[in-house]
Amino acid sequence: MFVVRDSQGIALTTDDTAARAAQVLAVVPALRPESLGDAAFRTAHGVTHAYHAGAMANGIASAALVTALANAGFLASYGAAGVVPAKVDAALTHIRANAPGKPFACNVIHSPSEPALERATVDACLRHGVTCVEASAFLDLTREIVRYRLTGLTADGRARHRIIAKVSRAEVAERFLRPAPEPLVRALLDAGQITAEQASAARRVPVADDITAEADSGGHTDRRPLTVLLPELIALRDRVQRELGYTTPVRVGAAGGIGTPAAAAAAFALGAAYIVTGSINQASVEADQSETTKRLLAAAGVADCEMAPSADMFEMGVDVQVLKRGTMFPGRAKKLYEIYRTFDGIESLPAAVRAELEERIIRRPLEDVWGDCVRFFTERDPGQIARAEGNPKRRMALIFRWYLGLSSGWSISGAPDRTADYQIWCGPAMGAFNDWVAGTYLAAPAHRHAAELATQLMRGAAFAARVHQLRLAGVRLPAASATYVPTPGRQS
Repeated sequence: MFVVRDSQGIALTTDDTAARAAQVLAVVPALRPESLGDAAFRTAHGVTHAYHAGAMANGIASAALVTALANAGFLASYGAAGVVPAKVDAALTHIRANAPGKPFACNVIHSPSEPALERATVDACLRHGVTCVEASAFLDLTREIVRYRLTGLTADGRARHRIIAKVSRAEVAERFLRPAPEPLVRALLDAGQITAEQASAARRVPVADDITAEADSGGHTDRRPLTVLLPELIALRDRVQRELGYTTPVRVGAAGGIGTPAAAAAAFALGAAYIVTGSINQASVEADQSETTKRLLAAAGVADCEMAPSADMFEMGVDVQVLKRGTMFPGRAKKLYEIYRTFDGIESLPAAVRAELEERIIRRPLEDVWGDCVRFFTERDPGQIARAEGNPKRRMALIFRWYLGLSSGWSISGAPDRTADYQIWCGPAMGAFNDWVAGTYLAAPAHRHAAELATQLMRGAAFAARVHQLRLAGVRLPAASATYVPTPGRQS
């Protein structure tokens, strides 16, 4: 695009001939959506765009969603967190059958209270030949995530298994940027889970291929500003790279708050190798969420989110970001944590507190819920029940986690009698997206196909970047001309 001056004044043109007949004031090169971000990310993962649809737990990032994005040339992660092993197996089988040969990822979430589930997910990924996992919510490296990385590692340091680590703290990022800790490598070698050659090669490769800077996202988040976190992690990556001199530097991407072309373009301008979306995909056609929840998400505003206690790290006091508009879950979840901190077990609860729990929040006798917990964890992780024997406070935590865990399930199934208890993981990107698409075809949830969202967001990001380039050249565009409006049928 040329900015030119002729006898009639200043104008914009894409016509080479017209530009040569006038005085050229500035030139803005073509920019395709496929050119955004780091080409090495696209090559390494075999995708057409530097775009990653991140995992949403409990299978919300469904096999159908992953398949649709994979077939359209985008990377997506299956939301295996919180899903029982049999269903993870079924989902990975479905993706393999319906997107044959296409790249995709599976989520492995750090599960300090359910280590058996983390191990089972890694086992499933290895069994199904999944060559990329998205590691999320890790506070430290675990034996299972290191096992996945090192299994298949060649003697010359080529890794068959790629890891995208989603982090929000520099100290956690550094653990993934460096080689696996020697004690974990030695334990895997002693157990016969890796070879001596793999143990030796482990000293020369980082644990992760990609680090995602997770800012103000839905679900697990520290709500850090992306403009602070992303440059911090890029600088950290550069320091580690100078020190260790990896053949292939670790790439750093951006997640959290990315729901509009302007946000995506800003992330790329900050140096993101790729962008990651989450909340906006939860309202997509392919997401495993109920229509009721998708309508709530489509009505969300930027300020309609709140932090609430998480189910998987409840005892640790870890929070997740959820939708507060249309649900009472955040307040009820905080009430459970307050009770957990105050009392030693359900037997210690005052009658009024217990009545409130059984009648207004959990809405069942607590002893009946404990029976459900026993049956649930007997199938999923029997060690949970064993550790609760003789420990009233842990028993109370499992009962409260029953509510926190099922609240997401009620949202997914659209349980009509539990609407007020829906736990809907959501960040402010959802409200920003809704504002952007208001009045367009994407305002309706029925039109929000995951691959269409990715296509329009990346095309809009390229548009926004070109507008910025024109502004740097001194061009002042009318607001209507400087805003990308998603239109059906526009492809990259």
